[in-house]
Amino acid sequence: MAAKVDKEKCVGCESCVGECPVECIKMVDGKAVVNEEECVSCGACKDACPAEAIEIK
Repeated sequence: MAAKVDKEKCVGCESCVGECPVECIKMVDGKAVVNEEECVSCGACKDACPAEAIEIK
């Protein structure tokens, strides 16, 4: 399991970037991108996302 970002919903606010305890989220072209190999599926990014663009799958 890993965090998945819906690029259409992502507003580029970067709220998730600072919340990730393993620092596996970066911004690419104004959208959040998760390194799925490093993601620990903790859900911190999902909880921080005001656009509800992140799911743990």
